[in-house]
Amino acid sequence: MSKVLLHTIAKFILLMLGVSLVTFVLVSMSPIDPVQANVGQAAYLNMSEAKRAQLAEYWGSGLPLWERYGNWLGGLLHGDMGMSLRYNAPVAEVIATRALNSLALMGCAWVVSGVLGFVLGIGAARWQNSAFDRFVKGYCFLLASVPTFWLGLIILMVFAVTLGWFPVGFSVPLGMSAADVGLGEALHHMVLPALTLSVVGVANIALHTREKAIDVLESDYIRFACSRGLTRTQALLHHGLRNIALPALTLQCASIAEIFGGSVLVEEVFSYPGLGQAAVTAGLGGDVALLAGIALVSAALVFAGNLVANVLYGVVDVRMNVSRKTQTSEGAPAQVDGECS
Repeated sequence: MSKVLLHTIAKFILLMLGVSLVTFVLVSMSPIDPVQANVGQAAYLNMSEAKRAQLAEYWGSGLPLWERYGNWLGGLLHGDMGMSLRYNAPVAEVIATRALNSLALMGCAWVVSGVLGFVLGIGAARWQNSAFDRFVKGYCFLLASVPTFWLGLIILMVFAVTLGWFPVGFSVPLGMSAADVGLGEALHHMVLPALTLSVVGVANIALHTREKAIDVLESDYIRFACSRGLTRTQALLHHGLRNIALPALTLQCASIAEIFGGSVLVEEVFSYPGLGQAAVTAGLGGDVALLAGIALVSAALVFAGNLVANVLYGVVDVRMNVSRKTQTSEGAPAQVDGECS
């Protein structure tokens, strides 16, 4: 266990270093001048050279890449993620104030898309080639090809503008602070962004679950269970559900990265103040400290999702734990039967 823990920590540290370095390199290659982007073109043209140099020093745009990265990394090792010049606040504070909105939005979308996709996939496989199966496949193929921002605009126009059932945007009503808004009002503002992320994320889970469930229904142990008097539905639920759950669990935990990427577009469409909207603001303004901080948080979420998937494998299928214990004790992978009996 100690070796596994050290190996996991080492991978996490290397991931954080790689993500932060790539972020700094990409920002340095960007044609955006942070000084001009944040003071405005007209004000920038009327500035003196001394003032421009002073602002460039303040934004750090005049320093070499390795020096900027070294200064930022040294501060990070001491618990300082830097200063967001775009928001004029510490990066940790900006991320903390916006992380709750984004995590609530992504969490709801992640759960709804996973549960709905899994149920639709099993139902489509159980009644293969039926009208329900054709509906599920058509729904998934359509949504898989629809851009997230376009779907968000359609949902916004229908449910917020035309019907008026939900607010047009933001996470709280206009003129109110977040501290004065109740849970019900906050959820009311989150429905449309979460709905957009959920319906898009269903397609991948549903299609893969359908294919795996079809393979399970055609397997020998399901036929044997049916020969003992069980219906196909009973045999699928009692004997095949765990084999179907493993690939669905893998896809669902891996979809955290896709959900975070989709939340960037959704938060822009609905003006939802989360990490995605802050990332866009930081990118357009050349705020490298904030952009690096958000990149680290997103990478940590994806890493945590994969780690949780590995832990849940043993909960869903105890044979995974037996295989890992045998591999650890003998130094060689154990052969585990892939079917239930």
